[in-house]
Amino acid sequence: METSTNSRRDWIKKSLLSLGAVAVAPQVVWSNRVENALNTNSKFLFHNPSFNEYTPPRFPDLDSLKARLMWNENPHGPSKKAAEVFQEEVWKGNHYSWQSLGKLSDKIAAKEGVEPGQVMMGPGSSDLLEKTALVFFQHGGNVVSADPSYMSLVSVAKAAGGSWKSIKLTPDYQHDLDAMEEAIDAETRLVYITNPNNPTATITDTQKLKDFCRWVSRKVPVFIDEAYIELSDAGMANSMAPLVAENESVLVSRTFSKIYGMAGLRIGYMLGKKETLDGINEITRGGMGITGPSIAAASAGMDDVEFLDSCRSRLIEARNYFTGYLDSRNIAYMPSQTNFVIFPLEMAGDDFLNQVYDREMAVRAFKFWNQDWCRVSMGKMEEMKLFTDALDEILV
Repeated sequence: METSTNSRRDWIKKSLLSLGAVAVAPQVVWSNRVENALNTNSKFLFHNPSFNEYTPPRFPDLDSLKARLMWNENPHGPSKKAAEVFQEEVWKGNHYSWQSLGKLSDKIAAKEGVEPGQVMMGPGSSDLLEKTALVFFQHGGNVVSADPSYMSLVSVAKAAGGSWKSIKLTPDYQHDLDAMEEAIDAETRLVYITNPNNPTATITDTQKLKDFCRWVSRKVPVFIDEAYIELSDAGMANSMAPLVAENESVLVSRTFSKIYGMAGLRIGYMLGKKETLDGINEITRGGMGITGPSIAAASAGMDDVEFLDSCRSRLIEARNYFTGYLDSRNIAYMPSQTNFVIFPLEMAGDDFLNQVYDREMAVRAFKFWNQDWCRVSMGKMEEMKLFTDALDEILV
């Protein structure tokens, strides 16, 4: 037993050291990545065989941006009710928050129709994606996911010693479920699906995905990242959470960062089989990084249905405005079911970013499928109008 324990500790130490900045890139290290890329004159901030992100010309002064449209944040949140309880809870900051975290976990379990042991909390869903990757790929293996896809889990899986099998989306921008199933082999440890997908903003047919999960999870666990599910046309009806309630080998992650407007408060959760979550918790302790005020705010935010409905309506209004603008310019774009839109560029992505940043705005630019793309988050309506005015000047 002692040898086994020491081996595990050695592995954790080695893995964390080798991961370095990669493991927390989705949260805080983006700025360091930008600085490092600029210092080394690297054209790409993140570089993968089939999916690359362009390095911005500088890390933006976030307080001076006229339009902050790069991180898919909710510009309208958090709710006032959540903010009020957050402030009140600060005065209990001298105490650990395990009891309140347990109550929130139970509340989430009741909402999702699962058992309390099927919920794992974490400081944002990206943290849970990364912890899952650390545990699942400690002995190598491969992850099957879309091309392109959100890279947090994939990057950590690769850093921990695994490999990535990327499967191009279908012509209508859905996950190619048949090709993903065919890609599974004896070394596959996990199938990872972001639905709606990031950075494409597109969604995969719900019934086809449910059938896929039920069948494929008999061979290998399936992880569904649902960070944007509340913003999809059918909302929670698109969720795969009911499969967790059926005790299928399916993991589902959610976050309070998007529709709830709590990106800076760092809280999210994951649903799955109890034994799977116990195995992840044994090594990583998912709830350790969550503060008491964030727990209180998340609980209050769940109850503020009026605020959530208002956010959804305003984000969709901004999205409709922006896609209408693209239509007026005959610019194609992928059909969005999120709070962001991605469209192709007829100029180099780095040149485009330079011009956007020169106007004190920030978006993101990618290169995949031999094409440069701009991904723009939905801001407040005044931000969207400033950005479309900028596009009129840039896309001449």
